[in-house]
Amino acid sequence: MNPSPHTRRTLVKQYKDSVRPAGVFVIRNLTDGRVYVAGSLDVEGAMNRARFELNLRSHRNKALQRDWMAQGATHFGFEVIDRVKERDDPAFDRAAELEKLLELWREELQCTTDKGYNTP
Repeated sequence: MNPSPHTRRTLVKQYKDSVRPAGVFVIRNLTDGRVYVAGSLDVEGAMNRARFELNLRSHRNKALQRDWMAQGATHFGFEVIDRVKERDDPAFDRAAELEKLLELWREELQCTTDKGYNTP
């Protein structure tokens, strides 16, 4: 059952016009507890991209990549830990709000210390 070309175009346009949830996610080494914290205006897409890059051995964080290759995918967990709360305000800045959340979570989870992969 294929949709008509008009219906298909409408669905594609709706998808492209939709706002993806922005937020912060963590990749957690389940063996030693080290964490990698990142954020994106499309948090689900960014998390999937990180997993894909790790599987392709092309992730930009070399320490995380090294541990992923040594321990395997089953020793890592992926989780969205916070989302930007959208507001109906013309002055609302999603990117600035995301940066604040990201800074807060990086400090909270101490991912820039020996407990994490986000080296300064």
